[in-house]
Amino acid sequence: MSILLDVNSRIAIQGITGREAAMVAKHSLDYGTKILAGVTPGKEGQDVHGIPVYNTLKKAVKTHSVNTTVVYVPPAFVYDAVLEAIATGINLVIIATENVPQLDAMRFLTRAKQAGVQVIGPNSVGMITPKDRVKVGAIGGDKVERCFVPGRIGVISRSGGMTAESSWMVKRAGFGVSTSISIGGDALIGTSIKDLLMLYQADSETDAVVTFSEPGTHFEEEAAELLSRGGFTKPLFCFIAGRFTESMPEGTVFGHAGAMISGGSGKPSQKMRRLREAGAHVLEHFDDLTEMMQKILSPSITMSDSN
Repeated sequence: MSILLDVNSRIAIQGITGREAAMVAKHSLDYGTKILAGVTPGKEGQDVHGIPVYNTLKKAVKTHSVNTTVVYVPPAFVYDAVLEAIATGINLVIIATENVPQLDAMRFLTRAKQAGVQVIGPNSVGMITPKDRVKVGAIGGDKVERCFVPGRIGVISRSGGMTAESSWMVKRAGFGVSTSISIGGDALIGTSIKDLLMLYQADSETDAVVTFSEPGTHFEEEAAELLSRGGFTKPLFCFIAGRFTESMPEGTVFGHAGAMISGGSGKPSQKMRRLREAGAHVLEHFDDLTEMMQKILSPSITMSDSN
């Protein structure tokens, strides 16, 4: 069992004929992922690494029973791509594109929520379930096992690069991951830390979760509230980057569109305090993760448990 992505995922890539999307498709296929179709208007009849390309997602879904799509289209076209996915009955949409207009994001995220469609991103490097050898997006690149090995630890990261780094730290500690997810660095994203913690809580093959967070947004405070009311009961290891930002002028944007502190909200120190009070294991330094996991988690929760 895993969350959101598993052997039953039947995947399409919107914008597959673009350079990055084609590279991602090749790496995913090599890993064993079922990339069944690609979509680029005007390119029907072509193929990318043997993946057939269609003009519309509707035809890809009808032909291949696709239930998951990865969006690699330019920012101005993400809105239409997501609405097309919603209209075709897709269950899961992963948006890799960054710099999506915020008004567009507000509109398609609202539509997706109304339709019961799970959206990861925008600005996500993807997600991976090593046990099933399935990944979507650029996550893991072409050397997946360097960071991602099967196990029983969930990973959630605001930063794309730190999704791999956090999973590598889990591996260094002697554990593996169930599902690792880059939720996206934008201020407006479809799936929050709280949302994923609820899914990991219900997953019998996830025993603990690691989160990597940044300044800005209320996601960590929402997660702390979930812990406080008993909605997540598994060990939770949290690192909040960017405490230096608290000494900078209010309203300064740091790196990602979502990393902004305003009116005292979004401060790393506040997030850390709330999570610690709720019972999470909050790291002062990211390098503390391996030692803390080894100290708190049972040695039986190893990489071999998922083999």
